[in-house]
Amino acid sequence: MVREELVETDLDRLQGRWVQRSFEEDGEADRPDTHGAQGAVMTVSGCTFHVALPEGATLLEGSFRLDEARYPKCIDWVDAIGDDAGQTIPAIYELDGDFFRFAAADPNMERPEGFAGGQGISIRSFSRA
Repeated sequence: MVREELVETDLDRLQGRWVQRSFEEDGEADRPDTHGAQGAVMTVSGCTFHVALPEGATLLEGSFRLDEARYPKCIDWVDAIGDDAGQTIPAIYELDGDFFRFAAADPNMERPEGFAGGQGISIRSFSRA
């Protein structure tokens, strides 16, 4: 009898609730944030996400696609609501235990190469809720 090892993917590890801990946009930390907020909760289910304020008001929702084989690891977000609805938002990500962060470029920009930030780049970090 051959025992099969179950390999957990980043998609598996990303499932569940995450609390936003930090935000940077255009090189500035803690700017006013229309897509999240300090303490906002992002819930990941399958390849969909939902972001809400702690009291429950929806800020954003949509879908995503991961490519964990690339370096840096890639994630493409597609918002279902808001100003960027239907557009692909290219990003990179790190997922380490109960810590998740991503750096996303504005739609129609090149994917970020690192977490240095800059014009047109948003960086968000989360911890497991």
